[in-house]
Amino acid sequence: MQRAAPQEFDRVLSSMCTEPHPAAREAAERFLATNPGDPATYAEVAELETRAVRQLGRLTGLDDDGPLTEIDDDGPLTEIGTDGNSDGGVAADAPRGYVTSGGTEANIQAVRSARNRRDVDEPNVVAPESAHFSFTKAADVLGVKLRTVPTDDDHRTDVEAVAAAVDERTVLVVGVAGSTEYGRVDPIPELAAVARDAGAYCHVDAAWGGFLLPFTDHEWSFAHAPVDSLTIDPHKCGRAAIPAGGLLFADSAGMDALAVETPYLESTSQASLTGTRSGAGVASAVAAMDALWPDGYRREYERADRLARWLARELRERGHDVADVELPIVVADLGPPTFEALRERGWRLSRTGAGLVRIVLMPHVTEDVLRAFLADLDDVR
Repeated sequence: MQRAAPQEFDRVLSSMCTEPHPAAREAAERFLATNPGDPATYAEVAELETRAVRQLGRLTGLDDDGPLTEIDDDGPLTEIGTDGNSDGGVAADAPRGYVTSGGTEANIQAVRSARNRRDVDEPNVVAPESAHFSFTKAADVLGVKLRTVPTDDDHRTDVEAVAAAVDERTVLVVGVAGSTEYGRVDPIPELAAVARDAGAYCHVDAAWGGFLLPFTDHEWSFAHAPVDSLTIDPHKCGRAAIPAGGLLFADSAGMDALAVETPYLESTSQASLTGTRSGAGVASAVAAMDALWPDGYRREYERADRLARWLARELRERGHDVADVELPIVVADLGPPTFEALRERGWRLSRTGAGLVRIVLMPHVTEDVLRAFLADLDDVR
C-alpha cells in the first residue's frame, strides 16, 4: 500500500488546530499505548493527567496559589517514563477535571454534569447563537432542551436575552471566551451572575481562546467570575498533539456527577466520557505546557495578534469589509467567487454562517504565508 503524504499546513488558514510542538510530538509517541482510563494499571500516565489538570487549572485561575509563573513544578517530563519511574507524586486532592478528546467532549460533559447535579424535570441549557455546535450534540444526546439566544451587533452574547431565557429548569448557562467564528469574548462575569441568580451552573467554552486570553485584559476565567466549569484545549493554541482537550470544574463535585462504577478495574469509578483513551494527548499536553508557558505562549499570542491586525488592514485597503479583531481571527467579506477561486488554488479556507471568510492566526500561519495569500487574492480579483 502506498503511504499517504502527511498533512502540510502552509495553506491551512481556517483551522483551529496546528502542528504540535516538537516536545509534544515526542511525548505523544512515548505514551501512545498507555490508557488514562485505567489509572491503576497505567499509573504513570495517570500521574501526568493529574499534572496536566493542575497546569490547566493554574492557567485558568482555578488554583488557589495565585497566578501561574512556572508550570513545571514536578520536574521535566523526560523524568517520567512508562516504566514506572517517576520524580513526583500524584496530588491527593480530588480531581477537578481531565484531559478530554477535545472541546466537543468537554462541552458535552459540562452539560451532563450540570444536568446530573441540578436533577430537574425537562432541563434546559441557555447558550448564545455563537456557541459551538457541540452544544447541539449535547442536547440531543442528553435529552436536554437547548435554548439559543441572540448575540449583539458585535457577536457577543446578549446578557439581557440570557436573563429572559433562564428559568427554574435551566441547568447551565454557557458563555464563550474566544468564539469559533469571530474570536469574541462574552461578558463572563455578567453571565455567571445570571446563572447564579437562576440557581444554574455557568460554563465557559474557552477551547480555542484559553491559551491566548491569559495575555489579555479580558475577564473570562475562574479568577474573574464564579464559573463552575470551563473547556480549554491544549491541542489548539496550546500546541499539544491531537487529541488533547481539557475540562475543568471549580470543585470536585463536577467530576463526581460524571463518575460511574467500574467493577472490573482496580480503580473504583470513571468520570470520562470515553473509556479507553490514549495517553498521547495527556503526555503531549504536559510537554507542550512545560516547554511554552509562559513566555512561549505570550510570544505566540503577540505574534498572532500583530499579524491579525496587519492582515485586517491589508484587506480593508483592498476594499473588503473586515470585522474588528479581538482575538487573532480575521473575518472578511471576500465574496463567493473569490472564495471559490482561492479554494481552487489550494487555500484551506472556511466561512462563517453568514458567508464571510475566516482566517485563524494559528502558529503555522506566518507572515510569508499571508503575503502569498494576499498575492493570490490580488491575482484572482
